[in-house]
Amino acid sequence: MGRAWRCAGLRWATEGPVLLWDGGRRSPLARGKRVAFAVVEGGVRGCVGARGHACPVRAAVSARSTGARCEECARLDRAHSVAADGIADDPRPYRVYLAWFGPGLVKVGITAAGRGPARLLEQGAVCFSWLGSGPLMAARRTEELLRAALRVPDRIPYAEKRAVRARLPRDGEERVREIREVHGRAVELPQWPDSLTRAPFEAVDHLRVFGLDTAPAARGEVTELVAGAVVSGELVAAAGPDLHLAGGDGVIVLDTRLMRGWELVPAGSEGGSGARLPVREFREEGHAQDGLF
Repeated sequence: MGRAWRCAGLRWATEGPVLLWDGGRRSPLARGKRVAFAVVEGGVRGCVGARGHACPVRAAVSARSTGARCEECARLDRAHSVAADGIADDPRPYRVYLAWFGPGLVKVGITAAGRGPARLLEQGAVCFSWLGSGPLMAARRTEELLRAALRVPDRIPYAEKRAVRARLPRDGEERVREIREVHGRAVELPQWPDSLTRAPFEAVDHLRVFGLDTAPAARGEVTELVAGAVVSGELVAAAGPDLHLAGGDGVIVLDTRLMRGWELVPAGSEGGSGARLPVREFREEGHAQDGLF
């Protein structure tokens, strides 16, 4: 059996998506590239630890967990997360954004200004626009304001994002219409925090960046990896943590977060036995968000 590697996740760089591996190895993912690996036969998925530290008990974790952490490591990781309000006194400037993932799927969020659009690429936002910038707590209040006043959520499950990708409008103006409307209403809200500077509407479209303008519609998504399973396909699109892989039975979507914690080897080595890869078929109709306005 060849050398086993542990995936450290997918990151978006200037050249596109890159798979990271424990030890510092990087695998750029260009469209058309063959992605092929096997999960080590008899392997068990292990906790990836928290904040750069290994799991102290080397706990096993569920194959369906996208966090790949045991309960204790997940708690430690979240305790230092901006998303969980774990860093209330962060002095860095923050930006509030509106993101669109498909028809009826608009969310509000915040990201450190220094990260630029990386957060939007990581989330798989098809289109986005900045809404404003300022201190962390002002950004937080704006996020809460949009949830309460305009009923715009701050989270959309990845399963819903994937399910609507086959129905994305080809017209660019149609893709930005919803966030344009929400942006116009948001900047007029009377409760807008004084310390948050409004940003003009300026849509950024990631459809071509992700490859979704040319990729065939996916038939389903991988729900988990299993020991002995082999994953193989041509990369036709990548959005957020998701790889759209084309094989003999169509395109499936692999959430690379499911790869973390497993020992993986190149496909064709003795590490994989061809165990069945669990795939959930997409429904014909995607989810439509209720009550945006």
